[in-house]
Amino acid sequence: MRRDAAEIAAVVALVRGAFAGYVGRLDPPPSAVGETPESIAELLGREHGLVAEAGDGIAVGCLFLQRRERGDVYVGRVAVAAGHRRSGVGRALMAAAEDEARRLGGVRLTLGVRLALDGNRRFFASLGFTEGALHAHPGYDRPTWIEMAKPLG
Repeated sequence: MRRDAAEIAAVVALVRGAFAGYVGRLDPPPSAVGETPESIAELLGREHGLVAEAGDGIAVGCLFLQRRERGDVYVGRVAVAAGHRRSGVGRALMAAAEDEARRLGGVRLTLGVRLALDGNRRFFASLGFTEGALHAHPGYDRPTWIEMAKPLG
């Protein structure tokens, strides 16, 4: 992913827009709606970003990959613009994430999904991810998200 100001601004808008529909539906609220050009630039300083563009060069999807211990590669901030959902953008991004994770020497993709987002859980399960440990956001005494993983064969 290029790191020029225009692309960073486009990714900020994409991420904030993609997660905006979850405000009021998720507890705690999604932190992604607070992304800024500075936070995305910082994220790119430590992670790999992938962007899907429409034919007109407009960013319609993105995600970030972070190499973790034991060969895990964490997928975060998976975002697809509302008008491009259910069009294959998410599947294409996740396929590219698998390729990039292998290139990084990863043996397993991991990600976190809010328990309340059944559709997202089903989407990742359809890609071969299995559900694992339940986790709670800081300050919560109940599980709020689940870890999902997929081995990279």
